[in-house]
Formats: sequence, C-alpha cells, structure tokens
Amino acid sequence: MDGDGLITIQSQYTPKDTMQRLEAGVKAKGMTVFAHVDHAAGAAEVGMTLRPTDLLIFGSPKGGTPLMQSAQTIGIDLPLKALVWEDAKGHVWLSYNDPAWIAQRHAGTAGMRAAVRTMTGALNAIAAEVTSAAPKK
Repeated sequence: MDGDGLITIQSQYTPKDTMQRLEAGVKAKGMTVFAHVDHAAGAAEVGMTLRPTDLLIFGSPKGGTPLMQSAQTIGIDLPLKALVWEDAKGHVWLSYNDPAWIAQRHAGTAGMRAAVRTMTGALNAIAAEVTSAAPKK
C-alpha cells in the first residue's frame, strides 16, 4: 500500500471499456452501483476540457456496515469509489482507496479486520479482472 492509500493499476482497455467492465464486475460481486460521475462531461458542460475521468461509487451495506459499527466516521469514505482516468500519454488507469488504509485512517480496530480482508479481496479481484486483457486461448 502506498503511503497515501491509493492503489493505481494500468488498464489494457479504453476508458469507456474499463468503466463498463468495472460496473459489470462490481455488480457481479453483488454490490450496488450508487452513482457514476463523468468528470469530463461535467467539464464540457462549463466549456472546459478534461481527459476521460470517470468515478464509480459502489458498495454493499453488508460489507460497509461492520466497518461503520467499529468507527462511524468511516462513513465519509464509504461507499467505495473507483476512478477510471486517462493520463497525458493516453494510458488508462484504475485507482481506488485501499480498504486497509481507510480503516487505518479512522483508527480501525481489530473488529474491522475480517470486513477489511473481505473488501480488499473483492476489490483486488475486480481490479485485476477489469484492467487485464483476457488470456490468449
């Protein structure tokens, strides 16, 4: 985990395809998509430009509630968020906060360990599936 708690993985897909794969992966894990924020579209609405920058807000009360029961302030960081963005060189990235960092930020207790472990496993699996090209057959 980086010191800032941000995990960033390069995607092998376009921003649009990465976001579509992310939404599908989140739903396949039984999580709810609460919102999709297209920052580039927002910039365009005010006459400004921004490379593709899309935020997905998602989660599950079953996963998040135990964390909030241990440290209610963690609700500022939940539901989870993942950002799909394109850098100046045209590379596409997926970024999200490490659940362990979120728990640590809120003085996480031992009671959070199982929930954090589950959340981390789900996010890592989704991220790997979303960003990696399918194996050649």
